[in-house]
Amino acid sequence: MRAISGLWRWRRNPLRRGTDLAEAWLALLALLLILVLGPVIGSFTGHAAQDALQRSVREQQDSRRLVTATVIRKLDRSPLDVDPEATSGRSPRTRVVADWTAPDGTSRHGAVMAGLQTPHRGDHFDLWTDLHGRIAARPLDSATATTHAVLAGAGAALLTAALIEGGRRFAVWRMVRRRYARWDQAWDRAGPDWGRTGTGS
Repeated sequence: MRAISGLWRWRRNPLRRGTDLAEAWLALLALLLILVLGPVIGSFTGHAAQDALQRSVREQQDSRRLVTATVIRKLDRSPLDVDPEATSGRSPRTRVVADWTAPDGTSRHGAVMAGLQTPHRGDHFDLWTDLHGRIAARPLDSATATTHAVLAGAGAALLTAALIEGGRRFAVWRMVRRRYARWDQAWDRAGPDWGRTGTGS
């Protein structure tokens, strides 16, 4: 947009300064860099994130299993025990003591979060564990990984554009400051005689 609005700076004009032309070329260069580098860096970042995240998806799906646990008893919730999933609009979760069988065949027992609103002794619920039966988070799914990769790519492209635009603005700021400094120097040379022409002084 700066390059388009700055096209007037290329027109022949006796009032056009060298810095005006430099600003116009700088704006055009910044626009071209944003249009070329932004998508390239965004695409590269998105592909790299996609590869890493899909590898993580495969590793998590290979190392985690969904088992069925049985409620032994409900635990009282501590006032400091805040379940982030309960506040995010997901299904309510309650802390319980439960038994489950690990994928390796061993029996496990412990306090876990159950996806039950009102758990009773003997209720069953699904629980993610590692291959040895230790509690694990739900594995990342492929669609979520792809969404994160797309967001990473878009963020990288926007960050690239912001850095280029920031560099352009800094360069223009420096040129304007240099221009004002030259004006001050010219004014200092002309200032003492200003308005005295023909007065004989």
